[in-house]
Amino acid sequence: MEELIALLSEICPSIDFENETDLVDRERIDSFELVAIVSTLMDHYEIELDVEDLLPENFNSAEAIYRLIESRRG
Repeated sequence: MEELIALLSEICPSIDFENETDLVDRERIDSFELVAIVSTLMDHYEIELDVEDLLPENFNSAEAIYRLIESRRG
């Protein structure tokens, strides 16, 4: 999880990924940042994310993103 938070913080340094729980719902990250996050996750963790994965609940917190990564790692 620490590695994920470090990656996310590089993309969006002004966001507290350790405590934020509604990143998408409260528009803390915008569409450009979301694209950067998805791209980084796919490259770094060598996973594939589909359109079906791009749901707000998968990106509202670092924990939700971590669960998504784990589900794609198989």
